[in-house]
Amino acid sequence: MSGPFSILYFAWLRERVGVAEETLTPPDTVTTVADLVVYLASLDQRHAAAFKDRETVRCAVNQEFADAMTVLRPDDEVAFFPPVTGG
Repeated sequence: MSGPFSILYFAWLRERVGVAEETLTPPDTVTTVADLVVYLASLDQRHAAAFKDRETVRCAVNQEFADAMTVLRPDDEVAFFPPVTGG
């Protein structure tokens, strides 16, 4: 069973998608972060532009870093953001 998921976008991802946050209920086939990214990229041109270079997009699920194979559960908060650099 998929979502609903609260999806947050930060930095240039927010600018490309056009919103900072949205709640979506994807199809039941969306079970991992990778599945969600594919689904989001298929929604429209804005989402496709945000996820065009997927290697540069980082993710957190419920405020913990996540990778592409992280399993999603209904009501998860999924955040997408660019790589963070420190110094």
